[in-house]
Amino acid sequence: MAESNFVDYVKIYCRSGKGGRGSTHFRREKYIPKGGPDGGDGGRGGHVFLRGNRNYWTLLHLKYERHMMATNGASGTAKRSSGKDGEDRVVEVPCGTVVYDAETGDFICDVTEDGQEVMLLKGGRGGLGNWNFKTATNQAPRYAQPGEPAQEKTVILQLKLLADVGLVGFPNAGKSTLLSVVSAAKPKIANYPFTTLEPNLGIVPYRDNRSFVMADIPGIIEGASEGKGLGFRFLRHIERNSLLLFMIPADSNDIRKEYEILHNELVTYNSDLLGKSRVLAITKSDMLDDELEEALKEELPEDIPFVFISSITQKGIVELKDLLWKELNRESFHEVERIIHKKLDLSSVPLEVDDGFIVPVIDDEEVDEEYEEYDWEDDNENIEK
Repeated sequence: MAESNFVDYVKIYCRSGKGGRGSTHFRREKYIPKGGPDGGDGGRGGHVFLRGNRNYWTLLHLKYERHMMATNGASGTAKRSSGKDGEDRVVEVPCGTVVYDAETGDFICDVTEDGQEVMLLKGGRGGLGNWNFKTATNQAPRYAQPGEPAQEKTVILQLKLLADVGLVGFPNAGKSTLLSVVSAAKPKIANYPFTTLEPNLGIVPYRDNRSFVMADIPGIIEGASEGKGLGFRFLRHIERNSLLLFMIPADSNDIRKEYEILHNELVTYNSDLLGKSRVLAITKSDMLDDELEEALKEELPEDIPFVFISSITQKGIVELKDLLWKELNRESFHEVERIIHKKLDLSSVPLEVDDGFIVPVIDDEEVDEEYEEYDWEDDNENIEK
C-alpha cells in the first residue's frame, strides 16, 4: 500500500551559525611606521527561522530534510574589515505548526499565520577585532575575541489543522460521508471502522459566495485520551477548530451517553476544549419518521443545538449549514492565541519520527573550548566606546 503524503509529525535537527573570529592584524604600509592595530570584527553566524506558508498543508517536505543548519560568520580581516555574516536558514512550515523541544517536550513556539517568522535559534555574535581594544596604555593589543559558538537544538514539529468546523464522532458515524456531500473533498468511505486514517479538509460553500472549512479526523473511541485506537494521535487537530460538530447515528442505543463519552474524551485530552462551541448532528436519520424524531428529541443532551440529517438523502443538510454558519458568526472563534499548548508527552511520539534520524556532530576545532575560557567582561571594560 502506498505511504500517505499526510505528515503531521517531524523531528528535525537545527543549528545556527557560529560567529566569525576577530582579526589581530596590524597596519603595515610604506611610510607609515607603527600603524597600530586594524583587525576587523568577525561576522555573525546565521539565524534559524521558522516561517508560516499557506501553500503547505503538511510537513512532508521536511520528512526527507531533517538537518537545518545556517552558515558560519567569516573572520575579520585587515583594514578594520568585518567578516561576512552567515546566511540565515528559513524553514517553511504550514500554518498551524507547533514546535516542541525533542529532549524535554517543552513548548517552544507556535506558527499560525502566513508569513509569520519566528527565530528558533540565534546565530553567534562575531568576535571583536584587536582595534577595539587599543587604549593609551595598550597601543598594540595582540589579541581579539573569538566568535560565539553555534546553538543547536533538536525539535519536534507538530501540525494542528486550522479549520472552522471539526467533526467528532465514533467510527462509522458518517463523518466522511458528510464531508464528501457538503464539500468537494473525496475521503475514503467504507462500511468498516477506522476507514479514515488521516485528517481530511474540505471547503463548504455557503450562500452569497461565502464558505467555511470543515475537518474530518479519524473516529474516536472510549479511552482515546489514554492512547486507545487512533484518536489520541489526531485529537490535537480538534484544538484548532473553532466549532465542534458531534455526529452520532440515529440507531445508537443511547445518544446522550455516546455524546458524553465523546465530550469527556476531548476534555480529558485538553481541558481548554470545554469552552468551545458545540453542535450535535443526528446522522442516518433517513430511517426515522416524525414520531421517532420527536421521541429522540427528549433523549438528546440539553443546552446544545441539534439537527437531524441524512447525507445520503440530503435531509437536513441545508439546515445544518445554516446552523453552523450561525454558530460560527455568533462571536469570534478564531483566537488561536488562546490555545494553551500543554507539554508534549514524548512517549506518544510516533515511531516513524525517530526512524533513521541522525544528529550530526559539530567538529569546529576553534570554537567551543576557546569561547568558554574567554573572559568577555574584561575585554568589554577595555573597549573604548
